[in-house]
Amino acid sequence: MIEGKARMKPIGIGAIEIQRVGDVDCQRVDPHQLYSNLTPELVAQQRDALGPSLMAPDNGDLLLSYHSYVVRTRHHTIVVDTCLGNHKERPTAPAWHRLDTPYLARLEQAGVRPQDVDVVLCTHLHADHVGWNTRLDNGRWVPTFPNARYLIAQSEFAHCGALHSARPAAPVNRGSFEDSVLPVVQAGIADLVPASHRIELEPEGGVWLEPAPGHTPGNVNIVVRGGGRDAILCGDVIHHPIQLALPWLELPADFDRDQASATRRALLERCADTDIVLLTGHFPDPTSGRLRRAGDAFRFAFDAR
Repeated sequence: MIEGKARMKPIGIGAIEIQRVGDVDCQRVDPHQLYSNLTPELVAQQRDALGPSLMAPDNGDLLLSYHSYVVRTRHHTIVVDTCLGNHKERPTAPAWHRLDTPYLARLEQAGVRPQDVDVVLCTHLHADHVGWNTRLDNGRWVPTFPNARYLIAQSEFAHCGALHSARPAAPVNRGSFEDSVLPVVQAGIADLVPASHRIELEPEGGVWLEPAPGHTPGNVNIVVRGGGRDAILCGDVIHHPIQLALPWLELPADFDRDQASATRRALLERCADTDIVLLTGHFPDPTSGRLRRAGDAFRFAFDAR
């Protein structure tokens, strides 16, 4: 299932460059908690195919990454998915609780200062995709990227906003709606956009959103096109390469499991045996690659440029 493991290098899609910036590069996750219909027998069957960089050899834990993508076009510097964030109160997710990672330093090593970012995109509003939307400053959550427009799918914000307005016993998305989404809205730098919103459109390509519902009601993919090539930044449509070998695996975290499955299958069929570069929200470094058919399932060929 795995080919060519190495570190992800910046990818050129025509004149557009895509670069990975890590927040938490490797986190163990119990496979049975991530996928509700995954059995120990299936985990054992996949262990050799996945290898130690994707599945812990001692107990079969799945290894996940939490990272952003920086997309540089001729007109914009865009950050896609802002990971977990520092100092966030996440008591129901101990591995995410009160983190202190060098994410901003890594961003600067990639040549991007927070003030340089023009657009922030989040594929959806779960806590592990919006955390660095804000940072803690004198006890207040303030936008990390002060000069950016934060683009949020209207349907996603409406769903989370309705949950928040109902005053649930547990905070929405582990508290991230309050500390990582509402502050940028209140700062006046958020735009609620359709799920098919175009950031750039030029004769040779561009950058746009496309609906990918199921994991959340307003989940989107980010499509980058240039030089006759496509890249798709698909967030949590696919979580881990084991889901390619077993595409019917279900996530308890999916809002609508049937719709999520249909969205995932459509993406797999679209990308299989093509030159489309697929960049997920949680595949460990080198992260980027291409899909290949493997009978009724798929395998992922990591890029090793």
